[in-house]
Amino acid sequence: MIGDLTMKQWILTALLLFAPISWCKPLVFGVVPQQSASRLADNWTPVIKALSVDIGLEIVFATAPDIPTFEARLSEGHYDIAYMNPYHYVVFHQQVGYQAIAKAKDTLIYGLIVVNANDSINTISQLNGQTLAFPSPAAFAATILTQGYLNQQGIEYQPKYVSSHDSVYLNVARGLLPAGGGIARTLNAAPADVRQQLKILWTSDGYTPHPIAVKPNLDANTVLALQNALLNLNQRNGRESLLSPLKISAFVAAQDSDWNDIRQLDIKLLTD
Repeated sequence: MIGDLTMKQWILTALLLFAPISWCKPLVFGVVPQQSASRLADNWTPVIKALSVDIGLEIVFATAPDIPTFEARLSEGHYDIAYMNPYHYVVFHQQVGYQAIAKAKDTLIYGLIVVNANDSINTISQLNGQTLAFPSPAAFAATILTQGYLNQQGIEYQPKYVSSHDSVYLNVARGLLPAGGGIARTLNAAPADVRQQLKILWTSDGYTPHPIAVKPNLDANTVLALQNALLNLNQRNGRESLLSPLKISAFVAAQDSDWNDIRQLDIKLLTD
């Protein structure tokens, strides 16, 4: 009886030790909802599947219905891995401990103010007294930088928050609102029929772009494997097109100090 029990215990231990990866809790990869959930899933799922294969752990795509909800989930540590805006990173590195491991290669993030290509708006002063579209209050380049410039120029405006960059572009392209805030990467990724209806009125200075960051409780070996997989995404056979929908050519290694340019802006929206 004792021998049988010992054998059963040994078998159970062996099964647990050599359990397939599918038994492990998957890692959740959260992507900031700058675009619709369906477009984000289409663009990011192939990348996430490739990373999953490379590191030998299941990774699942996740986003949120809007940017404020994404921010709330970041604050709760809901995502094991996250692609977040630069200001989010500064805040949630401090509050939660997210650590940047990668960023887009040879890229800066620029805030844009876009207007309808068929409108006669050619100067910022023409936006005075208008209702303007923005993704969310804490969208770094599309809102914080663009509103900062408008305020600096003494432009009075009413902000309308429409949840995503795609919604900003659609509102302006359809003539529902005269102008809105965005960024170059999401504008370039917008459908051609929308993009053709827009023109750029103003562009901000450039800043360090979105990081891919990990929660502090991820073990070091997993983090290193994930970072290496990200850096090699554009170098594997048959994977050259994986990053194309993201409008990113490649990822490079990142460290926390890369976002000191954002810290120097001393933004308090999510910390007051």
